[in-house]
Amino acid sequence: MKSARTPSSRRRCSILSRVLVGIMLSPAVWGQTAANPAALPEAQSSSPARQSLDDAWWTGPMLANSAATLPRGHYLIEPYVYDVSSPHSDGFGSLTYMLYGLTDRLTVGLVPVLGYTRLDGAGDSSGIRLGDVSVQAQYRLTEFHEGSSLPTISLQLQQTLPSGKHDRLGYRPGDGLGSGADTTTLQINTQTYFWLANGRILRMRLNVAQSVSGHAHVEDASVYGTAQGFRGNARPGNSFFVNAAWEYSLSRRWVLALDVTYRRNHGTSVNGVMLPGYGDARIHRNSGASEAFGFAPAIEYSWSANLGVLFGTRVITGHRTTTTITPAIAINYVH
Repeated sequence: MKSARTPSSRRRCSILSRVLVGIMLSPAVWGQTAANPAALPEAQSSSPARQSLDDAWWTGPMLANSAATLPRGHYLIEPYVYDVSSPHSDGFGSLTYMLYGLTDRLTVGLVPVLGYTRLDGAGDSSGIRLGDVSVQAQYRLTEFHEGSSLPTISLQLQQTLPSGKHDRLGYRPGDGLGSGADTTTLQINTQTYFWLANGRILRMRLNVAQSVSGHAHVEDASVYGTAQGFRGNARPGNSFFVNAAWEYSLSRRWVLALDVTYRRNHGTSVNGVMLPGYGDARIHRNSGASEAFGFAPAIEYSWSANLGVLFGTRVITGHRTTTTITPAIAINYVH
Protein backbone atom coordinates (compact mmCIF):
# COMPACT_ATOMS: atom_id res chain seq x y z
CA MET A 1 0.00 0.00 0.00
CA LYS A 2 1.27 3.42 -0.92
CA SER A 3 0.09 5.93 1.65
CA ALA A 4 -0.13 9.53 0.42
CA ARG A 5 1.82 12.08 2.41
CA THR A 6 -0.41 14.75 3.93
CA PRO A 7 0.23 18.46 3.19
CA SER A 8 1.28 19.04 6.82
CA SER A 9 3.83 16.19 6.70
CA ARG A 10 5.25 17.54 3.43
CA ARG A 11 5.65 20.95 5.04
CA ARG A 12 7.38 19.45 8.10
CA CYS A 13 9.83 17.45 5.93
CA SER A 14 10.47 20.47 3.68
CA ILE A 15 11.06 22.81 6.62
CA LEU A 16 13.36 20.30 8.33
CA SER A 17 15.38 19.79 5.14
CA ARG A 18 15.80 23.55 4.61
CA VAL A 19 16.90 24.08 8.22
CA LEU A 20 19.50 21.31 8.06
CA VAL A 21 20.80 22.47 4.67
CA GLY A 22 21.08 25.99 6.12
CA ILE A 23 23.16 24.63 8.98
CA MET A 24 25.31 22.68 6.55
CA LEU A 25 26.07 25.63 4.30
CA SER A 26 26.53 28.31 6.95
CA PRO A 27 30.10 28.33 8.30
CA ALA A 28 29.17 31.37 10.39
CA VAL A 29 27.29 29.04 12.74
CA TRP A 30 30.62 27.75 13.98
CA GLY A 31 32.20 31.17 14.45
CA GLN A 32 34.97 30.42 11.95
CA THR A 33 35.24 30.22 8.17
CA ALA A 34 36.76 27.47 6.07
CA ALA A 35 38.40 30.08 3.85
CA ASN A 36 42.13 30.42 3.31
CA PRO A 37 43.77 31.65 6.55
CA ALA A 38 45.65 34.29 4.54
CA ALA A 39 42.33 36.03 4.01
CA LEU A 40 41.79 36.51 7.78
CA PRO A 41 42.27 40.00 9.22
CA GLU A 42 45.69 40.75 10.70
CA ALA A 43 44.05 41.16 14.12
CA GLN A 44 43.49 37.35 14.15
CA SER A 45 47.02 36.39 13.17
CA SER A 46 47.77 35.39 16.79
CA SER A 47 44.95 32.81 16.89
CA PRO A 48 45.87 29.12 17.38
CA ALA A 49 47.39 27.31 14.41
CA ARG A 50 44.83 25.55 12.27
CA GLN A 51 44.88 21.78 12.31
CA SER A 52 45.74 20.35 8.90
CA LEU A 53 43.42 17.89 7.19
CA ASP A 54 46.25 15.33 7.12
CA ASP A 55 46.55 15.56 10.89
CA ALA A 56 42.92 14.41 11.44
CA TRP A 57 42.19 10.67 11.24
CA TRP A 58 38.55 9.57 11.04
CA THR A 59 36.51 6.37 11.05
CA GLY A 60 33.26 8.21 10.31
CA PRO A 61 30.32 8.62 12.72
CA MET A 62 28.03 5.75 13.68
CA LEU A 63 25.22 6.34 11.16
CA ALA A 64 25.89 8.93 8.43
CA ASN A 65 27.42 7.61 5.20
CA SER A 66 30.36 9.48 3.74
CA ALA A 67 29.92 11.65 0.67
CA ALA A 68 33.49 10.85 -0.38
CA THR A 69 34.27 8.09 -2.87
CA LEU A 70 37.20 5.69 -2.78
CA PRO A 71 40.12 6.16 -5.20
CA ARG A 72 40.05 3.73 -8.11
CA GLY A 73 41.18 0.25 -7.06
CA HIS A 74 40.92 0.93 -3.31
CA TYR A 75 38.44 -0.69 -0.95
CA LEU A 76 36.83 -0.22 2.47
CA ILE A 77 35.77 -2.93 4.93
CA GLU A 78 33.73 -1.85 7.97
CA PRO A 79 32.01 -4.53 10.07
CA TYR A 80 29.57 -3.47 12.82
CA VAL A 81 28.46 -5.60 15.77
CA TYR A 82 25.43 -4.34 17.70
CA ASP A 83 22.49 -5.13 19.99
CA VAL A 84 19.12 -3.49 19.23
CA SER A 85 17.67 -3.55 22.74
CA SER A 86 13.94 -2.88 23.34
CA PRO A 87 11.67 -3.58 26.34
CA HIS A 88 10.90 -7.17 25.31
CA SER A 89 13.66 -8.24 22.92
CA ASP A 90 17.30 -8.00 21.90
CA GLY A 91 18.31 -8.05 18.25
CA PHE A 92 21.96 -9.08 18.12
CA GLY A 93 23.39 -8.42 14.71
CA SER A 94 26.25 -7.64 12.41
CA LEU A 95 26.36 -5.67 9.18
CA THR A 96 29.43 -5.11 7.06
CA TYR A 97 30.09 -2.35 4.53
CA MET A 98 32.23 -3.75 1.69
CA LEU A 99 32.97 -0.93 -0.76
CA TYR A 100 35.23 -0.72 -3.81
CA GLY A 101 36.41 2.26 -5.87
CA LEU A 102 35.42 1.41 -9.44
CA THR A 103 36.63 4.86 -10.56
CA ASP A 104 37.74 7.90 -8.57
CA ARG A 105 34.16 9.20 -8.71
CA LEU A 106 32.20 5.93 -8.50
CA THR A 107 32.17 3.56 -5.51
CA VAL A 108 30.15 0.34 -5.50
CA GLY A 109 29.47 -1.96 -2.60
CA LEU A 110 27.65 -4.74 -0.78
CA VAL A 111 26.15 -4.64 2.73
CA PRO A 112 25.25 -8.10 4.13
CA VAL A 113 23.43 -8.41 7.47
CA LEU A 114 23.40 -11.27 9.98
CA GLY A 115 21.24 -11.44 13.08
CA TYR A 116 19.85 -13.37 16.05
CA THR A 117 16.77 -12.24 18.02
CA ARG A 118 16.10 -13.01 21.68
CA LEU A 119 12.49 -12.54 22.78
CA ASP A 120 10.89 -12.54 26.21
CA GLY A 121 9.32 -15.97 26.59
CA ALA A 122 9.39 -18.41 23.65
CA GLY A 123 10.10 -17.67 20.01
CA ASP A 124 13.81 -16.82 19.86
CA SER A 125 15.66 -17.22 16.58
CA SER A 126 16.55 -20.82 15.81
CA GLY A 127 20.08 -19.67 14.98
CA ILE A 128 22.08 -16.89 13.34
CA ARG A 129 20.18 -15.85 10.22
CA LEU A 130 20.88 -13.84 7.08
CA GLY A 131 18.93 -10.58 6.87
CA ASP A 132 18.18 -8.46 3.82
CA VAL A 133 21.31 -7.70 1.78
CA SER A 134 21.87 -4.31 0.11
CA VAL A 135 23.88 -3.40 -2.97
CA GLN A 136 24.77 0.23 -3.60
CA ALA A 137 26.54 2.65 -5.90
CA GLN A 138 27.68 6.18 -5.09
CA TYR A 139 28.73 8.84 -7.61
CA ARG A 140 30.61 11.93 -6.46
CA LEU A 141 29.45 15.21 -8.00
CA THR A 142 31.73 17.69 -6.19
CA GLU A 143 34.71 17.51 -3.84
CA PHE A 144 35.58 19.76 -0.88
CA HIS A 145 38.77 21.81 -1.16
CA GLU A 146 40.21 23.89 1.66
CA GLY A 147 39.50 27.52 0.92
CA SER A 148 36.15 26.78 -0.75
CA SER A 149 32.68 26.73 0.81
CA LEU A 150 31.48 24.00 -1.59
CA PRO A 151 31.03 20.64 0.22
CA THR A 152 31.60 17.19 -1.18
CA ILE A 153 28.28 16.08 -2.67
CA SER A 154 27.38 12.58 -3.87
CA LEU A 155 24.36 10.67 -5.13
CA GLN A 156 23.86 7.21 -3.68
CA LEU A 157 21.53 4.53 -5.04
CA GLN A 158 20.87 1.49 -2.86
CA GLN A 159 18.81 -1.62 -3.59
CA THR A 160 17.85 -3.80 -0.63
CA LEU A 161 17.13 -7.39 -1.65
CA PRO A 162 14.62 -9.59 0.24
CA SER A 163 17.13 -12.26 1.27
CA GLY A 164 16.04 -12.47 4.92
CA LYS A 165 13.22 -14.72 6.15
CA HIS A 166 9.97 -12.80 6.65
CA ASP A 167 7.09 -15.31 6.70
CA ARG A 168 6.22 -18.95 7.53
CA LEU A 169 7.85 -18.34 10.88
CA GLY A 170 5.80 -20.94 12.78
CA TYR A 171 6.52 -20.60 16.48
CA ARG A 172 9.84 -18.81 15.84
CA PRO A 173 8.99 -15.11 15.30
CA GLY A 174 12.63 -14.37 16.11
CA ASP A 175 13.58 -15.92 12.75
CA GLY A 176 11.98 -12.95 10.99
CA LEU A 177 14.96 -10.83 9.93
CA GLY A 178 13.75 -9.63 6.52
CA SER A 179 10.96 -7.66 4.86
CA GLY A 180 10.25 -9.87 1.86
CA ALA A 181 10.13 -6.76 -0.35
CA ASP A 182 12.58 -5.01 -2.65
CA THR A 183 13.41 -1.51 -1.39
CA THR A 184 15.04 1.22 -3.50
CA THR A 185 16.70 4.16 -1.74
CA LEU A 186 17.96 7.33 -3.40
CA GLN A 187 20.16 9.44 -1.13
CA ILE A 188 22.06 12.71 -1.33
CA ASN A 189 25.21 12.70 0.82
CA THR A 190 27.18 15.84 1.70
CA GLN A 191 30.33 16.43 3.72
CA THR A 192 32.36 19.52 4.64
CA TYR A 193 34.91 20.78 7.17
CA PHE A 194 34.99 23.75 9.55
CA TRP A 195 37.86 25.13 11.59
CA LEU A 196 36.81 26.23 15.08
CA ALA A 197 38.23 29.12 17.09
CA ASN A 198 40.77 26.79 18.74
CA GLY A 199 42.06 25.65 15.35
CA ARG A 200 40.58 22.13 15.58
CA ILE A 201 38.55 20.59 12.74
CA LEU A 202 34.83 19.92 12.88
CA ARG A 203 33.67 17.65 10.07
CA MET A 204 29.97 17.66 9.19
CA ARG A 205 27.79 15.35 7.12
CA LEU A 206 24.21 15.95 6.04
CA ASN A 207 22.38 13.16 4.19
CA VAL A 208 18.78 13.08 2.90
CA ALA A 209 17.13 9.90 1.58
CA GLN A 210 13.84 8.64 0.17
CA SER A 211 13.02 4.91 0.14
CA VAL A 212 10.29 3.13 -1.83
CA SER A 213 9.36 -0.53 -1.24
CA GLY A 214 7.52 -3.08 -3.34
CA HIS A 215 5.06 -5.76 -2.26
CA ALA A 216 5.96 -8.85 -0.25
CA HIS A 217 4.06 -12.11 -0.65
CA VAL A 218 3.11 -13.32 2.83
CA GLU A 219 2.09 -16.75 4.10
CA ASP A 220 1.24 -17.74 7.68
CA ALA A 221 3.03 -16.10 10.64
CA SER A 222 5.24 -13.21 9.51
CA VAL A 223 7.10 -10.07 10.53
CA TYR A 224 3.92 -8.18 9.59
CA GLY A 225 1.97 -9.69 12.50
CA THR A 226 -0.04 -12.17 10.44
CA ALA A 227 -1.05 -15.54 11.87
CA GLN A 228 -0.97 -19.16 10.74
CA GLY A 229 -3.35 -19.65 7.81
CA PHE A 230 -2.90 -16.18 6.31
CA ARG A 231 -2.42 -15.75 2.57
CA GLY A 232 -1.86 -12.34 1.06
CA ASN A 233 0.68 -9.56 0.69
CA ALA A 234 2.19 -6.65 2.56
CA ARG A 235 3.85 -3.45 1.50
CA PRO A 236 6.19 -1.44 3.75
CA GLY A 237 5.41 2.28 3.58
CA ASN A 238 7.68 4.74 1.81
CA SER A 239 10.26 6.36 4.08
CA PHE A 240 11.86 9.82 4.25
CA PHE A 241 15.12 10.09 6.23
CA VAL A 242 17.47 12.90 7.28
CA ASN A 243 20.81 12.34 9.06
CA ALA A 244 23.10 15.14 10.28
CA ALA A 245 26.43 14.22 11.88
CA TRP A 246 29.33 16.08 13.44
CA GLU A 247 32.85 14.85 14.24
CA TYR A 248 35.23 16.90 16.39
CA SER A 249 38.93 16.09 16.06
CA LEU A 250 40.32 16.10 19.62
CA SER A 251 43.70 14.95 18.33
CA ARG A 252 45.08 13.06 15.37
CA ARG A 253 43.83 9.74 16.80
CA TRP A 254 40.78 10.68 18.92
CA VAL A 255 37.44 12.01 17.61
CA LEU A 256 34.09 12.75 19.26
CA ALA A 257 31.07 12.12 17.01
CA LEU A 258 27.32 12.70 17.12
CA ASP A 259 24.53 11.70 14.72
CA VAL A 260 21.04 13.22 14.83
CA THR A 261 18.33 11.56 12.71
CA TYR A 262 14.70 11.98 11.68
CA ARG A 263 12.62 9.39 9.83
CA ARG A 264 9.01 9.47 8.66
CA ASN A 265 7.48 6.18 7.53
CA HIS A 266 4.16 5.88 5.77
CA GLY A 267 1.98 3.09 7.10
CA THR A 268 2.66 -0.54 6.20
CA SER A 269 -0.37 -2.23 4.65
CA VAL A 270 -1.40 -5.88 4.92
CA ASN A 271 -4.09 -7.40 2.69
CA GLY A 272 -5.22 -11.00 2.37
CA VAL A 273 -7.45 -13.78 3.67
CA MET A 274 -7.45 -16.39 6.38
CA LEU A 275 -7.85 -19.90 4.96
CA PRO A 276 -10.89 -21.99 5.90
CA GLY A 277 -10.29 -23.51 9.29
CA TYR A 278 -8.23 -20.48 10.39
CA GLY A 279 -11.05 -17.96 10.57
CA ASP A 280 -12.11 -17.69 6.92
CA ALA A 281 -11.93 -13.88 7.03
CA ARG A 282 -10.54 -11.07 4.91
CA ILE A 283 -7.73 -8.99 6.38
CA HIS A 284 -7.19 -5.32 5.48
CA ARG A 285 -5.12 -3.18 7.79
CA ASN A 286 -2.63 -0.34 7.83
CA SER A 287 -0.19 0.45 10.61
CA GLY A 288 -0.48 4.23 10.07
CA ALA A 289 2.33 6.72 9.58
CA SER A 290 5.11 6.89 12.16
CA GLU A 291 7.93 9.27 13.05
CA ALA A 292 11.25 8.41 14.66
CA PHE A 293 13.86 10.69 16.17
CA GLY A 294 17.31 9.44 17.01
CA PHE A 295 20.75 10.42 18.23
CA ALA A 296 23.98 8.47 18.37
CA PRO A 297 27.02 9.72 20.29
CA ALA A 298 30.26 7.88 19.56
CA ILE A 299 34.01 7.90 20.15
CA GLU A 300 36.48 7.16 17.34
CA TYR A 301 40.07 6.01 17.75
CA SER A 302 42.49 5.44 14.85
CA TRP A 303 45.73 3.51 15.00
CA SER A 304 46.67 4.88 11.57
CA ALA A 305 45.17 6.91 8.75
CA ASN A 306 43.49 3.79 7.34
CA LEU A 307 42.59 1.72 10.45
CA GLY A 308 40.34 2.72 13.33
CA VAL A 309 37.60 1.66 15.72
CA LEU A 310 34.29 3.27 16.72
CA PHE A 311 32.29 2.81 19.94
CA GLY A 312 28.78 4.29 19.91
CA THR A 313 25.18 4.01 21.06
CA ARG A 314 22.08 4.84 19.04
CA VAL A 315 18.82 5.83 20.76
CA ILE A 316 15.56 5.82 18.76
CA THR A 317 12.13 6.99 19.92
CA GLY A 318 9.07 8.67 18.44
CA HIS A 319 5.42 8.43 17.44
CA ARG A 320 4.27 4.84 16.76
CA THR A 321 7.93 3.85 17.09
CA THR A 322 9.35 1.32 19.54
CA THR A 323 12.02 2.90 21.72
CA THR A 324 15.34 1.13 21.22
CA ILE A 325 18.89 1.53 22.53
CA THR A 326 21.62 0.11 20.32
CA PRO A 327 25.23 -0.08 21.52
CA ALA A 328 27.64 -0.88 18.69
CA ILE A 329 31.30 -1.31 17.84
CA ALA A 330 32.81 -1.06 14.36
CA ILE A 331 36.23 -1.52 12.79
CA ASN A 332 37.03 0.72 9.81
CA TYR A 333 39.76 -0.36 7.37
CA VAL A 334 40.61 1.36 4.08
CA HIS A 335 43.20 0.09 1.61
